[in-house]
Amino acid sequence: MLRLRRLGIDTHRENVAFLRRDCASYQAEEFRVLNRIEVFPADGGGRRIRATLNIVDPGPIMEADALGLSDSAFAQLGLPEGAQVAIEAAAPPVSHEVLRGKILGRTLSADELRAIVSDMVAGRYSKMEIAAFIAASANAFTHEEVLGLTRAMIDTGTTLRWSGGPGRMVVDKHSIGGIPGNRTTMIVVPIVAAHGLMMPKTSSRAITSPAGTADTMEVLARVELSVEEMQAVVEREGACLAWGGHVNLSPADDLFITVERPLAIDSREQMVASILSKKAAAGATHLLLDIPVGPSAKVRSGEDATRLRKLFEYVADAIGLRIDIVMSDGRQPIGRGIGPVLEARDVMAVLRNEREAPADLRDKALLLAGHVLEFDPALRGGEGFARARDILFSGRALAKFEAIVDRQGRNRDVLKPGELTHEVTARETGSVQAIDCFRLARIARLAGAPLAKGAGIDLLKKCGEKIRAGETLYRIHASLQTDLGFARAHAEAGSGYRIAP
Repeated sequence: MLRLRRLGIDTHRENVAFLRRDCASYQAEEFRVLNRIEVFPADGGGRRIRATLNIVDPGPIMEADALGLSDSAFAQLGLPEGAQVAIEAAAPPVSHEVLRGKILGRTLSADELRAIVSDMVAGRYSKMEIAAFIAASANAFTHEEVLGLTRAMIDTGTTLRWSGGPGRMVVDKHSIGGIPGNRTTMIVVPIVAAHGLMMPKTSSRAITSPAGTADTMEVLARVELSVEEMQAVVEREGACLAWGGHVNLSPADDLFITVERPLAIDSREQMVASILSKKAAAGATHLLLDIPVGPSAKVRSGEDATRLRKLFEYVADAIGLRIDIVMSDGRQPIGRGIGPVLEARDVMAVLRNEREAPADLRDKALLLAGHVLEFDPALRGGEGFARARDILFSGRALAKFEAIVDRQGRNRDVLKPGELTHEVTARETGSVQAIDCFRLARIARLAGAPLAKGAGIDLLKKCGEKIRAGETLYRIHASLQTDLGFARAHAEAGSGYRIAP
């Protein structure tokens, strides 16, 4: 038997156990470093969890008769510190051979994909094995495999149910991302809710971008809501803006994201399964999908956009989700701010109808809101945009947004842009011909976004604008000197702007 120890190590959702090399109860070397083990109460009852084993040399970190657990593993096991536990080598999950088949290029059936996803959600796979599945599946899935994966991801998590019965329309909106500052959701949701449609919006945190909708909304309000809290907000206000990862919607997707983020992998097939599984699990019946197309966006040509649109339509139709897809301009960032605080500033400027509000962010939000409103059978075709414009300019969208913020829990701390700044200037005189979205996103992340909410980029020039040599193109904001140094060095190697005479 071993005494349970909580070591206070955050391993970001991965269960890790630590055993002393000189442990008297178990021969540590027999388990081998990085092998998977099962941990369970010594009396044989209670919960069993799987964890990746690490061997610790004798020293002050932990006692020889102890088993240390990371924070996530300790929480899952649910036993008090000092409890008696035992360990044993974990047998490979049943779906392990299926995973090997995918790595070798085999097409998987719906049942095989369900087995893999079930084992992953049950904690039977390590991050290394999940990464192997992601890498093997990237751009190597058939349409049928994408559908099978989507259904498996829906079935292994929570599915939300909303009042009004199965016939009630529940609308949603999503952008596939890749365009910095594209924070239209926070404007679309209050417009749609003020019109009277139900829009329980669950959003993700950033994967490869400087901010996700949840990161930006968190500047203003609490986003980590329970299912009951979400339902209470939606029942009262008709909408919410919450982080989907906190309510167990498609939990397999959250596991995939933890691997995709450091690898910067965001394959089309995984993207479709991720987006549609989250929307179906959230109870949506109608979805507007925004696919930005541009030379430095995720989708870089009309041909690629058409292929992606057809895959979305195929899977959405099969799972009973009505989908409308908009191809939008992805040639440059939307708005002026890149990073949570700076993007929240732009959103509030649009909602408040300020004179200096970014026109491109406002116009795109109105376009998308108009499409969502036209799901309403009470509106005639083509009336959605005018209706959205009226709701925004009348102030009703702002009032609804403020009500949602209050219901979710207003953030009383006023967050500001990072105080450390560096201005990136033009090297020649002319006009801005192109802006590299990918490079600017990279610079903003190096500056600390989204973890440092005030970090990011404030754009002062957009495509088509004139510029003189030495004039500022954009300002980098950071909270730490090291982050500012990384971002500044990357910007000096290439600003991301193309200027022509």
